[in-house]
Amino acid sequence: MIEFDEERQNERVDALHTKEEEELAAALASKHGVPYLDLSTHPIDLDALRVIKEEEARDAELAVFNATDRNIDVGVLSPQNDKSLALIESLKQRGYQPEIFMVSHASLKKVWDRYKDLSYSFETKSGALDISNEEILNVTKQVHSLEDIKKLIGDVLGLKRAYRISKILEIILAGSVSLKASDVHIEPEESGVRLRYRLDGVLTDVLHFDKETFDLLLSRIKLVSELKLNVKEKAQDGRFSIKLGHIEIEVRTSLLPGPYGESVVMRVLNPDAIAVELEKLGIHPRLLEIIYKEIRKPNGLILTTGPTGSGKTTTLYAFLKKIYTPDIKVITIENPIEYHLTGIVQTQAEPDKGYTFAEGLRSALRQDPDVIMVGEIRDDETASVAINAALTGHLVLSTLHTNNAAGAFPRLLDLGVNSKVISSALSISIAQRLARTLCEACKKEVVLEGEAKKTVERIVGEIEDKTYLEGVQQEKVWAPVGCPECNNLGYRGRIGIFEAVLVDSEIEKAVIENPSERDIREAAKKQKLLTLPQDGVVKALQGLTTLDELDRVVDLSV
Repeated sequence: MIEFDEERQNERVDALHTKEEEELAAALASKHGVPYLDLSTHPIDLDALRVIKEEEARDAELAVFNATDRNIDVGVLSPQNDKSLALIESLKQRGYQPEIFMVSHASLKKVWDRYKDLSYSFETKSGALDISNEEILNVTKQVHSLEDIKKLIGDVLGLKRAYRISKILEIILAGSVSLKASDVHIEPEESGVRLRYRLDGVLTDVLHFDKETFDLLLSRIKLVSELKLNVKEKAQDGRFSIKLGHIEIEVRTSLLPGPYGESVVMRVLNPDAIAVELEKLGIHPRLLEIIYKEIRKPNGLILTTGPTGSGKTTTLYAFLKKIYTPDIKVITIENPIEYHLTGIVQTQAEPDKGYTFAEGLRSALRQDPDVIMVGEIRDDETASVAINAALTGHLVLSTLHTNNAAGAFPRLLDLGVNSKVISSALSISIAQRLARTLCEACKKEVVLEGEAKKTVERIVGEIEDKTYLEGVQQEKVWAPVGCPECNNLGYRGRIGIFEAVLVDSEIEKAVIENPSERDIREAAKKQKLLTLPQDGVVKALQGLTTLDELDRVVDLSV
């Protein structure tokens, strides 16, 4: 008995129909003198799909399936279709050079079906991950809280499709921009993977997800950061850019191997976050007046000091914006360039390619600048060139990794700078920290008592010039509560805590005797400028921040 296999019979019929359709397309192509192509076995370039929208492609019965620069391959159902001809003409007007192929309807459908695989992003000519289209911009508009991010990522995670991985990465990045996160941490653990944002300097949990998704996400991050996919046992560093509207944001990627997989940290360098006016940094008016005077001098070295992430570069940019006029030449040597300033020449140090800060500084001096900003003084060579530049008629702005303003002097001596030269070249050393500011919508008053009261009384008692305390109450402080306005964190935004040491005759005498930090602090007392703990406590008494937050960023025991 012969059994009739209906399913197999249908497959044969479909195969015959497909074969007939392809033969018909090949015959019509020959008749019209247009090359024929069967796209069922042809690779489809996903980026080529971006040339025209899916609705336009379906309406005009054509598809762009390959693109190399401005040369594109276009499959059409009929070379005489008016809509096809009109769309091809518009592509030519946009600067594309189309090569036309006749294809079957099945071939077109194969290409059209790939539109759903498109990520929101695409590579720009500069290698940037461009996420400037409407959908990602919509994501940034939708995200107002950590809960919004959890929901958006949760929705995409639920789809369990490999091509959604790019969308997860873009939501993570768009969310970091919306919430003004400085870093994104993706950390594999024993039971899953943890996603955290650094918000206002503090790591905050966003959500946990599965290892399978993480493995795919890690590959995507490595690809866009131009890192080696097969290297898992070594630390790797890379970078990429994302475009969000008119803003280009650089992302620095760091991978570190661990027991459960590679840990990922992406530092988000958002130019909007760094473009702060000098008057809004939180500098006390009295110190601000001194800084105005120093940055307007034609020569000298101005240093900002503090640990990584304390806002040193933001302060230097604020100085540059304040002093820049069209009649002076300003050159910066940075790594990376975090904020593009109009009218200023900016160059990026690339130490791994031999272009160090010292080399950049020497090159900049040959360009006849009035003002030079050096991203960081970290070795004796850079210190020597910067000091000499400050002595030869240039205003030099730079940063140094020390714990306080007084620490800059022994640090420069450690870097081999002549003690007699330091006091001639250095104008002012500024130290800073960033403390989270209380959310105005939910902060609550707390009576100052116990250990907190003793700490405040001790620090306030050390303020030599009591005019700093005029109008400042000393009976209460404020505490964080948490509300929807601040993502239930109790804090929103950050403010600078500052101290400074001016170079005067007392400091000059101290420097010659190879001083310690303590010696410099003692010599600076007559300047009557607030120290970091003093400036912080005054801000806490004004209700700007809390004593707990101050204790996190400043040593209040000093």
